[in-house]
Formats: sequence, structure tokens, C-alpha cells
Amino acid sequence: MENAVRKQVLENVVPHDIDPNDPADLDRVHLDSKSYKKGLIKALAYTAIAIFVFFWPLTVGDTTDVPFGHIYKFLLNLTGVYGLYAVTGMTVVNALLSFYGKFASKEGSKLYDYYGHDSIFHPFFYALGAIFTLMYTLDANLAGYSAPHLIVGPETGGTVVPAIVMGVAFIIPVGAMTMPFLLNYGGIDFIGAVLEPLMRPVFKVPGKSAVDALASFVSSSSMAVIITSKLYYSKVYTKREASIICTCFSAVSVGFAVLVIQTAGLGEHFLKVYFSTLVIAFMVTFFMVRIPPLSKKANEFCDGSPQVLSETGEKFHLGLFKRGVHRAAKRAFLAQPLHKEIKASLVDGFLVIPKVLTLLSAVGILGLIIAEHTPIFQWIGMIFVPFINILGVPDAATIAPSLPVGIAEMFLPVLLIADKVDVLSVQSRYFVTAVSMVQIIFFSETIVVMIATRLPVKLKELVICFLERTFIAMPLVAVAMHILF
Repeated sequence: MENAVRKQVLENVVPHDIDPNDPADLDRVHLDSKSYKKGLIKALAYTAIAIFVFFWPLTVGDTTDVPFGHIYKFLLNLTGVYGLYAVTGMTVVNALLSFYGKFASKEGSKLYDYYGHDSIFHPFFYALGAIFTLMYTLDANLAGYSAPHLIVGPETGGTVVPAIVMGVAFIIPVGAMTMPFLLNYGGIDFIGAVLEPLMRPVFKVPGKSAVDALASFVSSSSMAVIITSKLYYSKVYTKREASIICTCFSAVSVGFAVLVIQTAGLGEHFLKVYFSTLVIAFMVTFFMVRIPPLSKKANEFCDGSPQVLSETGEKFHLGLFKRGVHRAAKRAFLAQPLHKEIKASLVDGFLVIPKVLTLLSAVGILGLIIAEHTPIFQWIGMIFVPFINILGVPDAATIAPSLPVGIAEMFLPVLLIADKVDVLSVQSRYFVTAVSMVQIIFFSETIVVMIATRLPVKLKELVICFLERTFIAMPLVAVAMHILF
């Protein structure tokens, strides 16, 4: 009965060309008081659930995390080795199907639609990821089988598969089930309306992008990238905005930041390190959005349609709160029933899981092999030594290799200095830690998820963005270092 009434209201008062993701279109919708009240109650209820799931710290036993983190980690621990077997099987099947789907399937078939947009190199990376994952699984669980330490050792496969690949395997489906509460029922529309005057002129992105930043800080960088991808393909973000958000706002979570800071021997300075890094990350973003390649990205949506920035020059005023509430109520009323939104979100999530997990294994392990077992990053690090000396950072020659290695895995820079904590100065340890947390872009997770979810950024552009973020961050971190330590 309620759905029938809702359908009648939609037919009578909602224009047929309405796009609920477009703020201007939401402003064109006029609901009667009863429908408005229903929408507002739904927006408040579902947004409250989203805030609890994604942003509310909750202590369970000795662990403090947001409920989202508790849920996916519980499922990860619950499935145990069987979860690893399932993920391994998924990567193997994905690798086999990718060759047929890319090179032999007929145009219009489901396999062609799934793999046809991949590059010719993707199937080979899928195969590599499947081999790496299979080797790790057999080495860990099959008596008498021993895979090469280079691939399955604790510093390579032992880091990527159990922590990153398996973690993301549960982050995506749990995120798919909970994201509709955050994205589809008005909460993000309220935030977008209120923060537009700040985010647009300073960072060249809509106010809604604040949700991505918050999601990455409190849950995971993968979750933030997935949110960005969903909003990009929903025509909420343009190509430029999606590129900026995924390369500048997908920061490491608070929980992971604790691990990084403690590994560097800076646990007693956690608040200083974390919040100074947070400020520096936003300062770096201010510069990043104004230089290529991000500044050269097209300001158009995924279907090529141009963006109309009706609110670009708007300044903050109290009326924005009222507008945000109205948009939230309308968006919640226009949304599909919750079970339909969750179903659609789960379908999207499960479609990207095989590709994301297989690429994470391939690129993550390969990157760590290069970082841990070759002198490449040692050589590249020599380039940074003069710059570090100019900035007045102690132990320049020792910490220099830690800076470029961050592109392989965000945790590697502090791992490289972990055995030198007792001899390195607190200043140099802070410098390495802060720069690594600001770099954001790394192969073992964020780069792979960006590529797998087909965000509008190329691998070359991501490498350039990593280097730009590093060189912009270094003087800013050095200034903070001299002030704080």
C-alpha cells in the first residue's frame, strides 16, 4: 500500500526527467507535507545508521574500531582458512575466464562485457595474481609443499594476501550492504549542500566529497575509493572530481595510522603526528588540484555530459542547512526501498571483487618483491638525499630510500626504519611517517582498486600524482617537524 502511494506521488509531483543525484533536480521536486515528513524520517533514520556503522568508535573486547571494521573483521576471522580457499579459487577462475573473455568471447556476451574493457595486459596480471595467491595458500596449508620465499615470505605474500587481499574480500561485500544507508537516503546530500562553499573553491570538488574523506579516515582507503567509484558512475562526480577525490582524499584509516605511528616508535606522540599529518594532507591537496594531471581532467560526467556548476560561487550562509535538509528529505523519498538499493549495491560489489582481489595479489606482491629484494628503491632514494638535507632533516642518507618505496605499499616506509628506531632521531622518524601517510597512492591497495573500479585515472597519472604528493609534502612535513619536534 505504501509503495502504491509513493508511486502515485512520484507520478504526480516528480518531473519525469528527474535525476535524484543532481542537486538542481532535487530542488525542482515539491513534495506534499505528508511525503516530505516520510522522506525526512527515512533520511534521519538511515543516516543515523550510516553514522553509527561508518563513523562511531565502538570497543569490543580489547579492540576499538567503527562497527564497519568490527563486522568485516569478524567475518574474516569466522571464515578462517575456508575464506582463503574461496578467495584463491576466485582468483584462479577469474584468471582463466579473463583470457577467454578478453581474446575469444563474442561481442555482446556476458564475458565480453565483463572483460572487454580491460587492457590486453590485464589477463596476464590476473594470471600472476592467481599464481601468487595459490602459492601462498598451498604453502600455508599443504604439508610438504614449500613455495618460493620470495613470493610467500612474510615481507611479500605474507603481507599482501592475509592482510590486504583477504581484508578487501570482506570490505567490499560488507561495504556494499551498508553503503546505501550512507549514499542513497539523503545524508550525503545534506553534507554536500552544507560543505559546497568550502570544498568547491578550496579543493575544486563538491561538498559530498567530505564523505569520502571521512570514510577513509575512519574505515579504509579501499572503502573510500569504492564510494568514489559508485558516485562517479551515478553521475554525482565528474571525471576531474573523481580523479581528485580518489588520489587526494583516500587516506589511511585511524586504525592503520596507529599501527604506522607505533611502528615508527612515535606512539607517545600519536595526536601530534596524526593531526599534523591530516592538516598537511589537505594542504597538499590544495596544490594538487591546481597542477596537471588533475587540473587537466575533463569536467564532464562518465557519459560525457558537461557539468553545470550552479553553486560554484556560492558563499556559506545559514540557508544552506535548510536547503540540505530539504534535499535529504526529497532524496530519501525518491530512493528505492532499502532491499532494492542493497541488492543493486551488492551486485555492483560482487562484480568488482574477482578483479580487485586478483590484481591486489599480483601488483601488491610484485611491488613488495621489488621493494624488499632489489636495490631499485635504494637507487631512487639517492635522488631525495640532497632535498632532505636542504630541509634540515637528520639522517638523510638512511631515511631517503623510505620515501619512494611508499608507492609499493604504504606501510613499507616505516618498516624500513623499524629496526633503526633506537638510533634514528625523533625528527627523522616523524618525517618518514608523515610523508608516507600523506602519499596515499600505493600499488598494494589504492592503485589497484582505482584501476579495477575503472575510475578515470591512468596508471601513468597515478605514478605522477604519487611523485607530486611526495615532493609537495616534503617541505610541509619538514616545517611541521621543526615546529613540533
